[in-house]
Amino acid sequence: MWGELIQEVRVAQTGVQILFGFLLTVVFTPRYAQLPDTDQAIYIVTVVLGACATGALIGPVSLHRLVSGRRVKPQAVRWASRLTLVGLVLLLATMTASLLLILRVATHDSYVPYLVASVVAWYGLCWFVLPLWTRRRYTTR
Repeated sequence: MWGELIQEVRVAQTGVQILFGFLLTVVFTPRYAQLPDTDQAIYIVTVVLGACATGALIGPVSLHRLVSGRRVKPQAVRWASRLTLVGLVLLLATMTASLLLILRVATHDSYVPYLVASVVAWYGLCWFVLPLWTRRRYTTR
């Protein structure tokens, strides 16, 4: 299970690191100073969420390295799995906040919250609902 978990984490790690890297550069653009206070607050929340998601998704690698050879693999897999799930939830929150900020800057239409909610629902369906449904439907008792 450890190998599968690390492979899964690698995919999420790459995405969150790229997103976080782009987020870190926004504050240094001339346009940032012109953003309304609300958009700057959304940006700050987004960066903090991205930092937390990055930490949670890199955590399993550090955990593995620090407990390797200590005969605690079942416990390490459990904790790494939990960190990964927390990281995915934080990644979802980061992507939601990023999308909200980008769409607020790109357009000032009132449909932005509905569009963001639709995308979040899609992520929720793909990342959580379908896997949980599959687990419940096909797990043998």
